[in-house]
Order: sequence, then structure tokens, then C-alpha cells
Amino acid sequence: MTEHTPKKLFIKTYGCQMNVYDSDRMADALAPHGYEPVQVMEDADLVVLNTCHIREKASEKVFSELGRLRDLREERRANGQDLMIGVAGCVAQAEGDEIVRRAPAVDLVFGPQSYHRLPELIARAHNGAKVVDTDFPEEDKFEHLPAAKKEVTLARGLTAFLTVQEGCDKFCSFCVVPYTRGSEVSRPVEQVLREARNLAEAGVRELTLLGQNVNAYHGLDARGRSVGLGELCARLAEIPGIARIRYTTSHPLDMTDELLEAHRDLEALMPYLHLPIQAGSDRILKAMNRRHTRADYMRVIERIMAARPDMALSGDFIVGFPGETDADFEETMQVVKDVGYASAYTFKYSIRPGTPGASMDDQVAEAKKTERLQRLNDQINAQMHAFHRSVVGRTLPVLIEKAGRQPGQIGGRSPYLQAVHMDGPTRLIGQIIPVEIVEARNNSLIGKIVTVAEPNPASVIESQAIAAHI
Repeated sequence: MTEHTPKKLFIKTYGCQMNVYDSDRMADALAPHGYEPVQVMEDADLVVLNTCHIREKASEKVFSELGRLRDLREERRANGQDLMIGVAGCVAQAEGDEIVRRAPAVDLVFGPQSYHRLPELIARAHNGAKVVDTDFPEEDKFEHLPAAKKEVTLARGLTAFLTVQEGCDKFCSFCVVPYTRGSEVSRPVEQVLREARNLAEAGVRELTLLGQNVNAYHGLDARGRSVGLGELCARLAEIPGIARIRYTTSHPLDMTDELLEAHRDLEALMPYLHLPIQAGSDRILKAMNRRHTRADYMRVIERIMAARPDMALSGDFIVGFPGETDADFEETMQVVKDVGYASAYTFKYSIRPGTPGASMDDQVAEAKKTERLQRLNDQINAQMHAFHRSVVGRTLPVLIEKAGRQPGQIGGRSPYLQAVHMDGPTRLIGQIIPVEIVEARNNSLIGKIVTVAEPNPASVIESQAIAAHI
């Protein structure tokens, strides 16, 4: 296979939003080398599994998929063809050499900090080497990545993820992130703004800023001055075309006054905040090494609501952490009710090798974890449905993102990330329009367009181009 022969790329993405962003950037890095993304794994010349180590049994799922890919490659070779197999992401970072040992069909393994070198790694693998690259290089991978072509960005839609910070210095005892993503690093301000401008020029209207600990962002500006997330959001809001900004995931200890003021003052900064607490018991929070108490967290919530009274909150919760008693769990349930979360991600604790939690005594029985998780999910779902009902009768600005499933329908998102469906023309795709919410369903809202100004011809053309790719 020569460098000029068109090649087909399939990336399977597991886990978090940052992995989605990373997969897009891998595709950007390979595009100049003739790789074209395909939607079906069986059509690809190169398959990359971009893995996540957070979810339960993450490694087992990866090795199961690698077994399928081994069989696919054997079929290919029987027909005189070939298939290159790569494993990326956090499982790759944590288990690099072990992956090659257990799955000899894998050609290359590389961690989250190495994908800017992907063309070079592929060339080495083509020459017969088994490539494992899980170092934390000193160079800035983002500076080495090409900007996505405008037509590629259009195909990805009106909303985009933008990584601004990576790694974590908190070392929660259940978490592998400091070991797989490294210590906290913030991208320079101008680098972030440059990527955001490219996205805006390609029609992106909403940015979600990503980081394992995103509100700890402290990138340097052109003058060498450290800039916080609040100021970065203000700079991003000045970019023509960028109408909405979100960010995830945050730590309670890093909700600064500057960031809260940004929530108060910036219209573009959406009133929806993901702020994990993980547990409601101080004893369990201490065992998790969260570095804050329940009271500390509740004071942060009070500050947030004082700055932005219409804020909707979501969180993360782990049930069944080692040593968690029924009384500890009831404290978690009380926090859920007191805060009134509109949504949450909930998990049963599962051991992550190499983390302090893995060696703790008093592991909670699986049946008890399952029972607690069900109760927690029932409470979260009830609150989510109540939140959906609370917006019925209100008129919300909705970013129209796509055509609906039914003819004559369109769909978008409210400021609170709720899916909203309504009757309307596809020419509105790309606009933010006022929509009266008339009905709340389990996982979405039904709306009715209030008034819509006629867009200018240029925006109609742009919106039609986006709609054609969605």
C-alpha cells in the first residue's frame, strides 16, 4: 500500500467526551496522509479503538473487540488483503505492553499524549514493528496537529468539543486519570482561540470546553499571563458565530469567583453545570481523597445559585465505595435531594488496578451496590422528569441542530441541554430561536416556535450546508 493510495479509517470511540474530541483529532492527523473515515469497521484498512478506563470492565470490552478484529484480519489475509489494528486512549496508556502480549494481532498501541505522532507510528508498524508509545512527551501535541478542513468540520455539525485542559492533580483514590492522562496541563489561550475561530468559520455555534479538571484551567496568554476559565470563556464569546459555551468536567475546589462572575455576566455561558461530588458522606469523601466535605460542596452550590439563579446542575455519583454503609449512602441520597440535580451520571464502584481504592478493605457486596444504584437512579430520574416539567409554559432559546425524524419537524437543544422537538423548516438549522415548551416527555421536550426573523442569505446557505451533512 503506497502513501498515495486512498486508505479507509474507522475509529471506535469509548467513554468520555474528550475521547470523542481525540478521535476527531486523530482523523484530522491522518487526513493529509490519505486516510478517509468510514462508518463501517469491515470497510477499513486501519481500525483504531480509542479506549476509556473509567467504565467498569473497560479492558475486557477492549480485548473482546480485539478478538473480533483478529478474526476480521484473518479473513482479509485469506483474500490477499490486510488490516492494521491500533489501540489508543486510557486503556492503551495503562496496559500498553500487556495489550500486545494478550492480543498479538495489535500493530500499534499509543496513549492520549501520542496521537499527534500517529502517521509516524503507522509508518513504523507498516515496516513490521510492534509499536507501543505510552510516554508523556514534552512537546505539545496540539501544536503538531493540523486544523480540520472546513468541510470536515461541517460534517461534524453545529456543536463541537474543544479540549482546553488535560490531566488531573487531585488523585482521587478511585480514579486512574492522573496515571493515564498525566498531571494538569492547560493549553495556551491563543492556541484555544485559534482552534475555536476555525470551528466558528466552519459553522459551529456551540462549544463545549473539555478537561479532566476543566475549571482548573490556567493557560498562558500572549503576554505570558495566566488566564482562568472565566476569562477564557469571555474571550471565546467574542468570536463571531460562537453563541453558546459549556464546559465539563469540574471539581468543586476550582469554582473560582472569576468563573462564577462569568456565569453571572456572560450570556453565551449556558446555565447548566456538571459539578461532581461523588458521595454525600464526609467519611467516604475523605476515603475518596476528594479534599472537600459535604458542607464545602453545598457552600459552592450556594455561590453558584447566587451568581446564576436559573442554573441547572448535574453530578457524578459512585455507590458502593469500599466501606460505604447504609448510613453513608443515605447521606448521598440526601445531597441529591437537597441540590435538586436535573441529571447525573451514576456508577457502581469498580476496582481500578493501581489506584488506592483497589487495595482498600471492606469492599461492598455487588448485590448491595446494585440495590443502592437502583434507588439512586430512581431518585435522579424523578428529579430529571420534574425539571423537564418545570420548563413547560416557558419560552426558551433553542439552538436548532437538525431535521426531525418526521417530515416537517426539526430538533435542537435548550440552554439546559434538553432535546427539544418542534414543527418547523430546516432552513432554521443553525439559528437560535425562541420556542415555547408545550409538553415534557421522558427524555425530551415538545416545543412550538414563537417568532422567527428571516435569516440573511449567507446564513441560510451555511445552514443548508450543515443540514446536508448531518
